[in-house]
Parts: sequence; C-alpha cells; structure tokens
Amino acid sequence: MTVSIPPPFRATRASTVELNRNQFFMAGVFLVLLGVQFRLLDSVTLNEKATEFLAAHTTSAASAMSFLPSSVAPKKVLHPPQWLGWALMSIGAVCILHSLAMKKPGG
Repeated sequence: MTVSIPPPFRATRASTVELNRNQFFMAGVFLVLLGVQFRLLDSVTLNEKATEFLAAHTTSAASAMSFLPSSVAPKKVLHPPQWLGWALMSIGAVCILHSLAMKKPGG
C-alpha cells in the first residue's frame, strides 16, 4: 500500500495581496487624520457599557470595580499619550509620500 503525501503549500501569485498606489495613499490619509484627531483631544470618557466591557476583560479594572455595584461604577477616562498623535501623523505622511513614488495602477 502506497500513501502519497501532497506537496507543501506554495503561495501563488493569486493568493498574495499587493497594495497599490491608491491603497497606500488612502491608508496614509486615514493615519494622518487619526493622528490629528489624537492631537486635538485630551481625554476620552467611555460610556457605561464600554466601561463595563473594559472592566470585565481586564484584570486590574475588574478587581478595582468588583466591590462597587454596577449602577455606581465610575466611567473610565482614557488619556492618550501626546506622542501617539505625532507618530500616527508621521507614519501617515510616509505612506502618502511612498504612494506618490509608486507606479500608477494600470500603467
């Protein structure tokens, strides 16, 4: 009895995804705008549902809020670091500049 072993999986050109110029440009614009958004805000206050979700899925928040009833649980306030906005804007700018250096799609 002979058992044939199939050849290992080989990635073909059809199974890989290549980003084109337009996709790099759009990703760059999105990251720049997200970075500007992070630069403009100082803090984000989560609503009750998001606070309960965060408390249920993190150990430190769950232990700190376990003794409080759910109706009096304080809303979680997030303070994003200042460098996050600059980093997102920088990465977005690099993506935009890289897209301008790429060949046009179909050309």
